[in-house]
Amino acid sequence: MSDHPSTYKPGTAIERWLDSRLPIIRFGADLMSFPTPRNLNYWYTFGGILAFCLVVQIVTGIVLAMHYDTSGAGAFISVNRGIMRDVNYGWLIRGLHANGASMFFLAVYLHILRGLYYGSYKAPREVLWLLGCVIYFLMVVTAFMGYVLPWGQMSFWAAKVITNVLGAIPVVGDTITTLLWGGYAVDSPTLNRFFSLHYLLPFVIAAVVALHIWALHVPGNANPTGVEVKSKSDTLPFHPFYTVKDLFAISVFMIMFAVFVFYLPEAMGKVDNSVAANPLQTPAHIVPEWYLLPFYAILRAVPDKLLGVVALAGALGVLFALPWLDTSKVRSMRYRPTYRTFFFFWVVACAALGWCGGQEPDGQIIHGFEGPVLIDYDINSVTWLSRISALYYFAYFLVITPVLGLTETPLPVPDSLYTPVLSHPAGAPAGAAAAPETKG
Repeated sequence: MSDHPSTYKPGTAIERWLDSRLPIIRFGADLMSFPTPRNLNYWYTFGGILAFCLVVQIVTGIVLAMHYDTSGAGAFISVNRGIMRDVNYGWLIRGLHANGASMFFLAVYLHILRGLYYGSYKAPREVLWLLGCVIYFLMVVTAFMGYVLPWGQMSFWAAKVITNVLGAIPVVGDTITTLLWGGYAVDSPTLNRFFSLHYLLPFVIAAVVALHIWALHVPGNANPTGVEVKSKSDTLPFHPFYTVKDLFAISVFMIMFAVFVFYLPEAMGKVDNSVAANPLQTPAHIVPEWYLLPFYAILRAVPDKLLGVVALAGALGVLFALPWLDTSKVRSMRYRPTYRTFFFFWVVACAALGWCGGQEPDGQIIHGFEGPVLIDYDINSVTWLSRISALYYFAYFLVITPVLGLTETPLPVPDSLYTPVLSHPAGAPAGAAAAPETKG
């Protein structure tokens, strides 16, 4: 699909001059006319939604950076009084940025689930998937560093916990921790480093997104059936058919976004973060933002610090290996009912990890009888649920996916996009593809 001929024709002398030197207008026109599978549903609009979220985060982040104080003594005040009260519409800009992070992750998780369900990571789209994983990893790092910047109690202690965990890495752990701290404890130099990286990384993400879009336009879009495009009749121009669809989806997404910004601005935040950082007072329960809770649960589920770091890194790393772990020749789970069942259990396991990550890991004392003797059982239900869910998370990728790819018998896959898209003509067999209409 990358070799479709350009339909752009310069209309003026300036356009012809520019096109022969920097064909940027031709590039934009070719993007709009790019042939796209005609059966894409609304699950494929999250790419546009994510682009919208990235622009919102970069624009609001630049404005917030103009008013942010990077000193440990002034960071909390600059955010909670300077930006929120003294800057014109500062409350709105901060609300868009803070809630925009949650909206960004909500959209990216749905985007990832769609890719998993429809097998968008399979050949020839491995590089597209890998770049998406890089974007997600950069998002996680950027979000964590942004969570530290308000310099409230939760921000300070989250930075302390996570950077201490990095110290468990053999050989280089202490060096990395000291480099991030800028000294021998979490303090003002740490805040300066986190602010610098948090400001820089969104532009790195934007660059990788450009590569991601480029990688998308080489093999072309995947589609819900997983069947490759075989002819021009299987496609539609991206504009206006999918630009309108994307704009509608973005508009609906913006309504939900606006509800949180204007009516529930603190719904995603933590109460402890409304208190200035205090190194001498540890919060009762230290937790990250909701979109990082599954990884936090995996980290806590492992009793050994080093193994916890390995499990945390593995939870992200296994996504990079997925194109080679899936041995099935069928892309879409529409035609893999057994694998689809295991996938739904995997989604449940991820939700369970998210819930466990937000709970206190304290055990419960349960009274029971063993013969005539009353015994107290100390059962940490949250920890064990985390371990079981984490075990299934890894088993899904490392065991279930490769084994089912070799043993599962999939349902019949249609020969072309027309089979699931167009209605069957009267008298045609159920599996027959409808012939495309002709004009003339």
